[in-house]
Amino acid sequence: MAFNASDHSDHEQVTYFSDEKTGLKSIVSIHDTTLGPSLGGTRIVDYDTVDEALQDVLRLSRAMTYKAAAADLELGGGKAVIVGDPEKIKSDELMRAYGQAVDCLGGRYITSVDVNSGIEDMDVISEETDHVVGTSTGLGDPSPVTAHGVFSSIESCVEHSYGTDTLSDVHVAIQGLGKVGHSLAVELTEHGAAVTATDVNDHKMEALAEECNAETVAPDAIYDVDCDVFAPCAFGGAINDETIPRLQCDVVAGAANNILEDEHRHAQALADAGILYAPDYVINAGGLITVYYEYLDRDRQEAFEAADEIGDRLLTMIERAEADGTTVLDAANAYAEERIETKGRTSFARSW
Repeated sequence: MAFNASDHSDHEQVTYFSDEKTGLKSIVSIHDTTLGPSLGGTRIVDYDTVDEALQDVLRLSRAMTYKAAAADLELGGGKAVIVGDPEKIKSDELMRAYGQAVDCLGGRYITSVDVNSGIEDMDVISEETDHVVGTSTGLGDPSPVTAHGVFSSIESCVEHSYGTDTLSDVHVAIQGLGKVGHSLAVELTEHGAAVTATDVNDHKMEALAEECNAETVAPDAIYDVDCDVFAPCAFGGAINDETIPRLQCDVVAGAANNILEDEHRHAQALADAGILYAPDYVINAGGLITVYYEYLDRDRQEAFEAADEIGDRLLTMIERAEADGTTVLDAANAYAEERIETKGRTSFARSW
């Protein structure tokens, strides 16, 4: 299969794997391994074209490089896709073939769970390679760790915006009550914050209201809630041209990936509106931390402690953005890039 080199000129390695017997068609993208081996999940998606799959895996692997670097991890960025309808193609035989493909990369890429791939799939992959995390013998569900990292970040945003280290007078509006959103709501209320939440699932809202005495609103009404912090924890693109004018908050800090519909334009729009934006890839890194610590044979408590440090790094990025007159997103990107550049220079110097 031929690739256009310009598509992935900033990636270290892009490998296409196929296995006629099992029907495996996969692309593994290694973006950067300056800081360490690349780590990223494997998603199984029925892409319309192979080129669409390629563009997705290139974009995602690049994002993982920045997430790992901004989380102060000794990791690079990678991602993989398996092309096909998971309901039709997924089998133990196919996952074993994929495990063999991962293994032949010699540890440059470590895989884990992602869209349509779960713990049971990682268990099968682990029969063929050691370069896999997120198995049933690992550190368990990373959602609470992810939520704790977001919680720590909200604390830092509140400290910066209001000069207080308490959440007792803070009102947080949470969009989405999946595992991370629910855990975040519980931790916030345990620390005295008031929570207004929404979800497309009424049962999830009812359960949270009963557990935490939280208020709930209809899904579209969450943008109009008068609050201190808006936490999108459901889907990408929640912050866009239509929703930004509706926001009545001082801070946007949520767990969802790609919260901004247009990354740089909407980061600037929030800044222009006087709203502090905590970059999602920085504050939702708890999941990555969990699987990385699993790879290092460290324990779950250590992962929670590492997630707690996310807020401190975010505060550094916020202060840098103010000093440089940039958005916090720009400061976060610069932080990640400088870690990679510094390690690259050090490695080069040692090699000589």
